Amino acid sequence: MTLPEIAPDALPEGAYLLDVREDEEWRAGHAPEAVHIPLGELQARVDEVPPDRPVYVVCRVGGRSAHAAMWLNHIGREAVNVDGGMMSWAAAGRPMVSETGGNPYVA
Repeated sequence: MTLPEIAPDALPEGAYLLDVREDEEWRAGHAPEAVHIPLGELQARVDEVPPDRPVYVVCRVGGRSAHAAMWLNHIGREAVNVDGGMMSWAAAGRPMVSETGGNPYVA
């Protein structure tokens, strides 16, 4: 199976962005519109992921999100890996927010 990928700056407006990084990575910096479900919790929380629209999955550099997207596609969802993860997101100058009150960064 070929995994669909998309560049961070090509995400469609209003896309459902799923961040599968760990809590400390999320707190450091994430996309403002992202939904956070750590990879280790995804199978148990999959009902929180909309079944009727594409899901764009992101992690730090693209490895964990690729695994998550492959699994989501395997169970019948439409999932796309965000190429290069949050590192590419930040490099592209996309907006980020922090849960710590400090400047957001990719941890």
